[in-house]
Amino acid sequence: MARDTRSTQGEGYLLDNRQAEAGKRFAALSALFDPSTFRHFGTVGVGEGWRCWEVGAGGPTVPSWLAERVGPAGYVVATDIDTSWMRQAVGFEALRHDVAAEPPPAGGPFDLIHARLVLVHVADRAKALRSMTEALRPGGWLVLEDADPALQPLICPDEYGPQQELANRLRRGFRALLKERGADLAYGRKLPRLLREAGLADVRADAYFPIASPACTVLEEATVRQVRDKLVAAGLATDEEIDRHLATVAAGGLDLATSPMISAWGRRPVA
Repeated sequence: MARDTRSTQGEGYLLDNRQAEAGKRFAALSALFDPSTFRHFGTVGVGEGWRCWEVGAGGPTVPSWLAERVGPAGYVVATDIDTSWMRQAVGFEALRHDVAAEPPPAGGPFDLIHARLVLVHVADRAKALRSMTEALRPGGWLVLEDADPALQPLICPDEYGPQQELANRLRRGFRALLKERGADLAYGRKLPRLLREAGLADVRADAYFPIASPACTVLEEATVRQVRDKLVAAGLATDEEIDRHLATVAAGGLDLATSPMISAWGRRPVA
């Protein structure tokens, strides 16, 4: 899930974990995407005794699930630049770590390495991907999941009125701020190719695109509150527009979507 400040251009990652709204965002992202992520873990066969590295974990839900699946014979390490949301880690190790600037954590080689909503924000994505690939054991799986806002840019796909138009305009402003900080808004679609170019085998991918989920509403409110000052400072919105949008969101008047989440997975060949 989207994490704290990391190695990006500009002023770093836009959505700071230290803000009060970060917890709401993590909960919403977990509600939206954990079931799909866990389905992919089942596809690659995560089981007893596996050694797993969760990159940019943010919160505890994914590493906790992995820890339960691999059991006492396995090992799970969850890393992030900001580990404050994993202080109550149970069954896994939480480490402060920058995937683009530091070598992989001890505990490898790994049977599974997973990153969700991480690489899209990393400036040196190629270096981070190479680091993860090299930390796999032969036969180990890399599962990457990243959004592709350029593939479907509207937070209100059914733009039938002024409230929906305002929501989409604020979303364009949010994407402009992300791009300024080095985010690749078309990164998700590249994942299958990048995994093949990294030398992985059996590469597969799919996409998930929730619409009108209650968690989409929670995510939008938390996100807008986190970036409202930056939107206003950049001249991308006024306080009145943001207040009006938040009131519409709270009233349940919008069928909100997320950017498509593209998941790709591949394994390191056995020599």
